[in-house]
Amino acid sequence: MRALVCEQTVGLDGLAVREMADPEPGACHVRIAVAAAGVNFADLLMLEGRYQERPPLPFVPGLEIAGMIDKVGAGAIMGGVEPGQRVLAFLDHGGFAEKTLARAEDVIPIPDDVDDVTAAAIAITYGTAYGALSWRAQILPGEVLLVHGAAGGVGLAAVQVGKAMGAKVIATARGEQRAALAREHGADHALDSEDPDLRSRIKELTGGQGVDVVFDPVGGAMFDLSLRVIAWEGRIVVVGFASGDVPQIPANILLVKNASALGFFWGSYRKHDPGRLRESFEQIFDWLEKGRIRPHVSDVLPLDQGRDALSLVKERRSTGKVVVRVGDGASDPRPG
Repeated sequence: MRALVCEQTVGLDGLAVREMADPEPGACHVRIAVAAAGVNFADLLMLEGRYQERPPLPFVPGLEIAGMIDKVGAGAIMGGVEPGQRVLAFLDHGGFAEKTLARAEDVIPIPDDVDDVTAAAIAITYGTAYGALSWRAQILPGEVLLVHGAAGGVGLAAVQVGKAMGAKVIATARGEQRAALAREHGADHALDSEDPDLRSRIKELTGGQGVDVVFDPVGGAMFDLSLRVIAWEGRIVVVGFASGDVPQIPANILLVKNASALGFFWGSYRKHDPGRLRESFEQIFDWLEKGRIRPHVSDVLPLDQGRDALSLVKERRSTGKVVVRVGDGASDPRPG
């Protein structure tokens, strides 16, 4: 099989497309013929040796895929998951390859009307948005949600999930074009994150009360802003640090506002509560079927251009999701 292989943890320069032997599933694993794989910021961290998980070299990056099960290991058959079944899967790594292995409990059947590219694009972003807002923030209908990085994959998902859960959504994104994309996908208000009056604009939109929930995959200055605009008993959900700046939280502000800062790492639920993670996709697929969420995929590139796909995310030249098309027959709703 062909795969995009990380041979050195030096970033994108350590990648090369290589021929490898097909992996064989062990106990409780399935092998999947990959149709499409989503690109994530975490892939970039892994390529630089800066992610929580550091697989031994050489390894194939890629944390989420859509494809078809073609072989099942002993003890891996679960209800509704069997050879020939189209599935999405969550991986430790290995997605950018023509075939990969996944634990049976990390595999979810794909509805017939969901194409491969969409399925590969929703696993981590919409799973993260749903878990952060439902499990951690426990957002309520009518509350005000502030989403940072709202034109990126997880931010745009949070805008849509927040609206589906009944929140009023204020989005921030870098530049008016990206802010416009957030509005197109449901944000009630979308602001330029580089606006020097951003704090006062948010306060104005909330009648001076501030926001009830913040979804923050950016960190840095955006987290500092969130502390200033969070309402009494508000919740800030820390999802990531795309800015590269991990903020230090002044506890006195949390105390004065009775506010909460909550961490959320979606991947940890694969270990600690896989059942809840799987169940969340019943709601996500239901929203998808009803048109209440609309995944935005800005770029689909073939496996040979996998490094270019990762570069789009690294250099912030994409919006929504970037997907690598691995299988020749991968279905894609986009024209052309």
